Order: sequence, then C-alpha cells, then structure tokens
Amino acid sequence: MKSAARLYAVQALFQMESSGQTVQSVCREFETHRFGATYDEGEFAEGHVDHFREVVEKAVNWQARIDQLTDRALVAKWPIDRIDPVLRALFRAAGAELVDMATPPKVAITEYVDVAKAFFPDGKEAKFVNAVLDHMAHEARPEAFGG
Repeated sequence: MKSAARLYAVQALFQMESSGQTVQSVCREFETHRFGATYDEGEFAEGHVDHFREVVEKAVNWQARIDQLTDRALVAKWPIDRIDPVLRALFRAAGAELVDMATPPKVAITEYVDVAKAFFPDGKEAKFVNAVLDHMAHEARPEAFGG
C-alpha cells in the first residue's frame, strides 16, 4: 500500500536528518526491516517499496525547492528549521510528490494529513499540515487547481 510507503518515507527522512545516514543506507534499512514486517497487532504492513524509494530520493534531490515552498507556506516566524523535525520530514516527503511525481495534489494532501494523524493523534497538527500542503500544492502545481 502506498499509504504505508508514505509513512515509512517520513520516518526515513526524519531518520536521515537525525542520524546523517545516506539515502541508500536508510532505504536499504527500511526495505529490509520495515516492509513486510508483522507488528504486535498482527497487521501485515506491506509497503509499496518503489513508491517509498521514489519519495525519499526525490525529497532529497528536490530538498532546496521543497523547503522554499514550505517556508513560503509557513508563517514568517516559523521557518522550516524551527518546526518539529517529524513535520519537516513530512513536508519534504509530500513536497516530493507535489514537485516531481504524478500524484494528484489532492491525493497527496489527503494521504499526508493521514500520516500526520498517525504521528500526532490529537489532530492539531493535521489541520496545520493540511493548510501548509494546500498552499504548497497551489504554488507547485497551479494547473491542478485550474490556475
């Protein structure tokens, strides 16, 4: 499922930033240890490996552009380097899909709002993520909104 791939991509980008791992090493680790793992509740988490790898690689390749999009979508006093590192990883993963992948923007927004809910169950961050991604999507892909 691509939803699991997106969740893993956010985790991988977060891990890369905090540990300094390369794209190759973090992708290898996730593909070996996360995809297809069975968790306590017995759910078989089958991630879409190619989608995961594409999101992570494009998030890294396009990071400067994605971070600029994110900065413009954030309130001026909250530059990207001051936000929660999990949210920063989420915006980079979502940004990869908005900037350089075929994912329809509305799908990307919905999917990453769901990822935000997985990390932040109280829901405040989900509203914030929705607003930021909507702004990013309108700037990155205006044609998808009739602009």
